[in-house]
Amino acid sequence: MTGEITPGCMESVECESWADYLLAGRPVFGTRALWVGGGVALEAPGDPSGSLNKTMGIGWVQPVAAVLERIVGFYRETGAPSTILMVAPQVLPRDWAALRKRFGIARAGSAIVKLSGEARAVADQSKTAHHLDRGLRVGPVPASRAGEWGQAMRLGFGYDDPRRGQQSAGLSGLPGWQLFAVYEGDDIVATGSLRVDGTVGHMFGGATLPSARNRGAQSALIAARAAAASEAGCAWVIAEAVAEKPGQHNPSLHNQLRAGLTARYHRANWIWRGSAAQV
Repeated sequence: MTGEITPGCMESVECESWADYLLAGRPVFGTRALWVGGGVALEAPGDPSGSLNKTMGIGWVQPVAAVLERIVGFYRETGAPSTILMVAPQVLPRDWAALRKRFGIARAGSAIVKLSGEARAVADQSKTAHHLDRGLRVGPVPASRAGEWGQAMRLGFGYDDPRRGQQSAGLSGLPGWQLFAVYEGDDIVATGSLRVDGTVGHMFGGATLPSARNRGAQSALIAARAAAASEAGCAWVIAEAVAEKPGQHNPSLHNQLRAGLTARYHRANWIWRGSAAQV
């Protein structure tokens, strides 16, 4: 295959996936959305942690500077304490430092690595890149077990609030989404999902319970989802992982690299806090 998937396409697909995921929690968290400049700002007033407030996909259709005031205004009107801004480095404006100061935006947490690979090649390579421990198996998740899948995803990520599991379960049955799990006996011990968006398959929501870690679960889920993406006609698969800092090792990132995905770029996370805004 010639060519390469563009960063703009990768960001757009991820934006749509996050919107689906966060709006699936609308009955649980009252999530609201402002679609602006090719991206979306999402606010979940029922989530006391504030971590579900996210802004993404901006800067490709309209410049970041042209939409930032509308986004900040949206969060101020809703009374949100903060939002994570997921802005690709390719679209950060030259005066980003000045905009950050004006709007009260700071760096937040670790950077994200954006990865991509040809779907068929990743499906083929990942078959031999993992070894699933005896007693574990990978397979699709029926709609009747979406609630269990969502709670396993919540626990794998270490979230205390059971409503986060209810939110994740809302992905079941949404157009383009497929849910996968690793089972031990009849129990779900690891989760992953795939959203097919045209010729791109987005691998989303990989989480493993502590009892199943280091047993090949996530590598098996990558293989299953890449194969499903290829079968659905996707040319590409994309994924994200937390970037490593010096002295750190992120197994999720290395599982994806071993499966044949390529790190394309790093994206910093930014945070706007209402109490710090100067607008």
